[in-house]
Amino acid sequence: MNLMKSLVLGSAAMFAGAGAQAADLPVKAKAIEYVKICSLYGAGFYYIPGTDTCIKLGGYVRASTQLGTNSVWGAAASGLGGAHNRLSNYYTAQSRFDFSTDTRTATEYGVLRTYAELAFTWTAGGYGGAGTTAINGATAYTGSNPAGSGSGMVSGGSLSVYYAFMQFAGFTFGRAQSQFSSPWTNYPGNSFDGMPGGGGWEAVNQFAYTADFGQGITASFSAEDQVSRTTNIWNVSGATAAGLATGTYGAGDIGGSRAPDLIAMLRVDQAWGLFQASVAAHDNHAGYYGVDETTGHPGDKWGWAGQLALSIKNIPTGAGDTINVQGVYTNGASIYNFQSYTPFTYAIYGGTGLGGAYQSVGLAGVSDSVFVAGAGQQLTTTYGFNGAYTHNWNPYWNSAIFGGWGAVRYNDTAKGSICGAFVATLALSSGLAGCNPNFNYSVVGVATRWSPVKNLTFSTELAYTMLDQKYASGSTVTLPVQAGIAKPAATYELKDQSSLQVMLRAQRNF
Repeated sequence: MNLMKSLVLGSAAMFAGAGAQAADLPVKAKAIEYVKICSLYGAGFYYIPGTDTCIKLGGYVRASTQLGTNSVWGAAASGLGGAHNRLSNYYTAQSRFDFSTDTRTATEYGVLRTYAELAFTWTAGGYGGAGTTAINGATAYTGSNPAGSGSGMVSGGSLSVYYAFMQFAGFTFGRAQSQFSSPWTNYPGNSFDGMPGGGGWEAVNQFAYTADFGQGITASFSAEDQVSRTTNIWNVSGATAAGLATGTYGAGDIGGSRAPDLIAMLRVDQAWGLFQASVAAHDNHAGYYGVDETTGHPGDKWGWAGQLALSIKNIPTGAGDTINVQGVYTNGASIYNFQSYTPFTYAIYGGTGLGGAYQSVGLAGVSDSVFVAGAGQQLTTTYGFNGAYTHNWNPYWNSAIFGGWGAVRYNDTAKGSICGAFVATLALSSGLAGCNPNFNYSVVGVATRWSPVKNLTFSTELAYTMLDQKYASGSTVTLPVQAGIAKPAATYELKDQSSLQVMLRAQRNF
């Protein structure tokens, strides 16, 4: 019995030892791929594990408040903001989260790049008149964010696709900044969106090729989306009192897209600064004279735009100080001067000293062309400039003085069409002799920014906007009731107008 017990225990010990030895055998660990820095394309790039593609993630969080306007960040030039009454916002607040991705891969044809930037934005809206009777003073929410179910509450937000493009072997495909625009677009030293005087920031779908000649000299050629490059094409035969009262000189009559805008650009970008020359061709394709295709239509007319831009860096006033200026001329391509963040129609109200007038109003409108039933398009001419001087007080503070000016000029035929509708519909007191839809629009302002730590900036801007309309002095018009902005049917003096806006902003980049 003792012998049997010894054999069993010995066998158990032997198998236990063998098991322990097997468990102790080394096992090959799975390789771990660490994220590696990619130094090929600048700071912030990392290799995507398992690939030769580098990626950079970035963006910002921003909170801003605009005083004296219903827009972000623009002038109180129309609608509730231009009404200057109890329905106008004293301030409008906005919060935004911006996220961007930038990938780059080295190939035998050069760098293959993809870039996308999305912005999630919440903007406070306003409340416009919703009354339908003389005693109904109701209002309703008018903001771009969807209304919530709670009384007086709003929820939601908006998603914007700022950029979404790829670049390969000199070609650019997708939504990118127009090749016409200068690098600073409508922000020569500021954040104010509504600056006239040159091509704008808003991206556009395009197919472009850029040739690099070395030493900072490049040339680009692009075909860009025509739909988003049009301000207004007005069928003046469809003008109404309600539309004219908002600066809309006819029925909107833009036809389907037929040809892209064609852009050519030459740029010299060197240590001293930058020079750029740009030209654009734009097809004005209208709809029909009447409600259906049997009414006929005007023929297409090509417009054009030209721009010169100059940047001078590190001027003697201080390290990093910069002057940016640009000037533009357009004929039938107004958006290359009055870019997409400027107003296309103006209706700004103010006080009056004219007897018999309820208030004063400044009315104006921007178009690419106008026409009347049975006649051809009349192209609109515009010209303007903008610029800024930025001074760095020290590494933490800088300030900029900025300004822009744009002029709109209708030819004699267009004036005759617009004025015929204006006098007959709004009872212009000075008649045809005092009717002139031409106008100038200008912005001047100052900005100051403080960056206490890297990538955190607090800024404030003050912008003063001016509408210089050309109707005869002392002219009056009779406007219909405008329930949305609570303006009564009354006689109004046509008069130049101005407004003052202030922006306060905090932004953290990453």
